[in-house]
Amino acid sequence: MGRKKKVLDFSVGDYVVYPAHGVGQITGIDNFEVSGNSMQMFTIYVKKDKLTIRVPTNRAVSIGMRALASPEIVEKAMTILKGKAVVKKLMWSRRAQEYDQKINSGDIIQIAEVVRDLHRHDDQREQSYSERQLFESAFDRLGREIAIVSSTSQDSASDRMEAVLRARSR
Repeated sequence: MGRKKKVLDFSVGDYVVYPAHGVGQITGIDNFEVSGNSMQMFTIYVKKDKLTIRVPTNRAVSIGMRALASPEIVEKAMTILKGKAVVKKLMWSRRAQEYDQKINSGDIIQIAEVVRDLHRHDDQREQSYSERQLFESAFDRLGREIAIVSSTSQDSASDRMEAVLRARSR
């Protein structure tokens, strides 16, 4: 095998963020026959979900697929975790919908905001099941991206995030 196949600044082996599923790795860039037309697609494997996704290369950017965040953006996300929670005075169902949209945007900054806003200290009121689910989803997505960008394990990234959340001002 010679050169790595490269399309739209993405190559086989690159990690990318697919908005609805988080971090995945490009395992192939291949042509497929779809309804009699040849279509080039990225094949992305999302390890956490044991999921393979095929994304048409000509739609990857428009659906929000992106390269991993830079170390500077990761640090900005970590700074957001240090901030005070921002909780809008909306009914929980509407807030939950907004949190879900932020998580599925694939934007690391918006995901960090969800983690910050839903994190509870031990002495704060207990979270509902749906709050906990949203928090864990955002925390996991953020941790996976930070781990890969920082060349560390997801456990180390999670520990770092937990330390920042525990230390923040109330």
